[in-house]
Amino acid sequence: MKAIFETGGKQYYVTEGDVLYVEKLDVEAGSEQEFTNVLMVDGIAGTPYVKGAKVVCKVEKHGKQKKIVVFKYNPKKKYRKTQGHRQPYTKLVVNKIVK
Repeated sequence: MKAIFETGGKQYYVTEGDVLYVEKLDVEAGSEQEFTNVLMVDGIAGTPYVKGAKVVCKVEKHGKQKKIVVFKYNPKKKYRKTQGHRQPYTKLVVNKIVK
């Protein structure tokens, strides 16, 4: 069974057993999270969401991604600025998809 759901302003195409990294959620690691904003289940699309459908995921862990370097400069003006950023994430495992 396949589904498309949305969280954190993004859409994810998943099947049961998939592992995915989403924007950080405010839930404890080890708990289950239900997503009811399901856009499609097995080819059945909703307008905008499928009624009664949900994606149940287990929260594996929280963490931060690798650091990226943000470097800004203006040529000929002696302006240079270096910044780093690590985006927080939540690792999810899709347990089941309910129609």
